[in-house]
Amino acid sequence: MAAVNLLSPGGASYYGAQSIGRGVSPPPQQYQSSAGVGAYPNLNLAALTQFAPSTQQQQQQQQQQGMLPPGLAATQQEQQRAQAQAGMTEEARIHSLILDLHDPTLRESALLELSKKREQFDDLALVLWHSFGVMAVLLQEIVAVYPALSPPSLTAHVSNRVCNALALLQCVASHSETRQLFLNAHIPLFLYPFLNTTAKTRPFEYLRLTSLGVIGALVKVRPYPRVFKYVLRGAHLDVVRKLFFSKTTTTP
Repeated sequence: MAAVNLLSPGGASYYGAQSIGRGVSPPPQQYQSSAGVGAYPNLNLAALTQFAPSTQQQQQQQQQQGMLPPGLAATQQEQQRAQAQAGMTEEARIHSLILDLHDPTLRESALLELSKKREQFDDLALVLWHSFGVMAVLLQEIVAVYPALSPPSLTAHVSNRVCNALALLQCVASHSETRQLFLNAHIPLFLYPFLNTTAKTRPFEYLRLTSLGVIGALVKVRPYPRVFKYVLRGAHLDVVRKLFFSKTTTTP
């Protein structure tokens, strides 16, 4: 039998007629791989590629299967954490720092960040006061410095840390909704040991200045009779007068 070109219209019709007459099914058509996409004119590559996994998805799958190197997996985790942190709102960031106060390893950095944000977040005093255990944490930071007062051994690092805690107390003392609660808890009594120090070094000077700022925050907003009565009947007045008439000068 003569060779028939199956790809030509004539050949296809001829072979179809011969196969139908003899009851023989046509053999599978042979396509050359070098023909490329042109051999499949009806193939929609765009529809197929959309189902192909992206490089990021492949890396995630490999990471779940434990196939990525440890360094690359750690880098991707850091990037995802940074993206999640950048997307957090300011209020969520404040709440995250409040939670960090309960972790001794994160407390120092949380105190620093919160002290910087006390002028930016109006309700920080309310969040500090009503959050579970936060005021106890701040008082713990204050009491922990007492052994360094006598004999005087306060370092600049420790002074900066406790001053950040005092700055948060000043925020609570200056807020109209937490001022009276602050006084009812007699928190200013914890500041007396700081105000009664006489050391002339800069860490002690800053400690006294910040402690005095907490007392001043109680009365500087507006006249508040209960605050004045509290200050006058306690030992605050004597301590403040001693500081004003002392020969030490405190400069920021």
